[in-house]
Amino acid sequence: MILKNLPSSFAIFFVAMLAFIGPANANPETWQRGGWSETDFSRSSIDFSEILSGGPPKDGIPAIDNPQFFAAQSITNLEPEEPVITLKIGDDARAYPLGILIWHEIVNDIVGDQPVTITYCPLCNSAMVFDRRVAGRVLDFGTTGKLRNSDLVMYDRQTQSWWQQFTGEGIVGTMTGVKLETIPVRLESFERFLQANPDGRVLVPNNPRMRRYGQNPYQGYDNQSRPNGYFFQGELPDYINPMARVVAIKHNGQEMAVALEMVRREGSVNFGDVTVRWIEGQNSALDASDISEGRDVGNIIAQANGPDGPVDIVYDVTFAFVFHAFHPEYRIRQN
Repeated sequence: MILKNLPSSFAIFFVAMLAFIGPANANPETWQRGGWSETDFSRSSIDFSEILSGGPPKDGIPAIDNPQFFAAQSITNLEPEEPVITLKIGDDARAYPLGILIWHEIVNDIVGDQPVTITYCPLCNSAMVFDRRVAGRVLDFGTTGKLRNSDLVMYDRQTQSWWQQFTGEGIVGTMTGVKLETIPVRLESFERFLQANPDGRVLVPNNPRMRRYGQNPYQGYDNQSRPNGYFFQGELPDYINPMARVVAIKHNGQEMAVALEMVRREGSVNFGDVTVRWIEGQNSALDASDISEGRDVGNIIAQANGPDGPVDIVYDVTFAFVFHAFHPEYRIRQN
């Protein structure tokens, strides 16, 4: 076990997680005895050797199923630059603070009468929101306790199938090959959410004493030179810092990515009809022990030209090693 390059707080958290970790390369027979007897392991789109234990067992990181919200203007425990996932459907605007999601990773919600799942994988800094309606049924999601390419593997409670958080695709079970519809959201500061949505609502903990909300158990993680080898064993990109933040974009069936540093340096970057902009004033959730004190990584806005003007499109701010792991055929733009 090599922990000398980890900040002390992350090392302590990491050691605690390792206490739960079983064999790295588990198999269906082992998994079935660990709570997955209803999962159809005869159907899969991946090699099972790619699945690693993240530490906690099934639902050991508990999803939020009955989310509670307060009016945005009544919130006093969020600093202006703290990061939130902003989701707006119709007139229903909601903010999901990473200070809460870092401890739960999944929120099953209904926004604007639409069933959605809000997800955040801290090891990938990946914030994705999905429509949880599939083939006429509404799914709800939980955490498997497994990782693939250091990314959260979710499961749906209706079929016990496993899903990749970064791609929204079913990878094990009866839902293998099914892709969830990804909903455009913004990862932005609480201040920007409040300015744009003064009547919006903000997720609050159901039980404020359940976790150290607002604290970052992965202190210093995004300042490492490479992802942790216990959770990621894939190939690293050789042309960019693996831990560099990148903006991953999905538009018209295409995947593309640009280094966040390039967008910050240029102010805006174009990909055909897509424009990616950087605006200062958002804390990293994975830097300081107190998220409100994290370094400024800025806000990203990704839009495409629409018939009535620019419209938000699906994007994610993740690490270079993550995008490379899932899309090795695409080169991350740096200049």
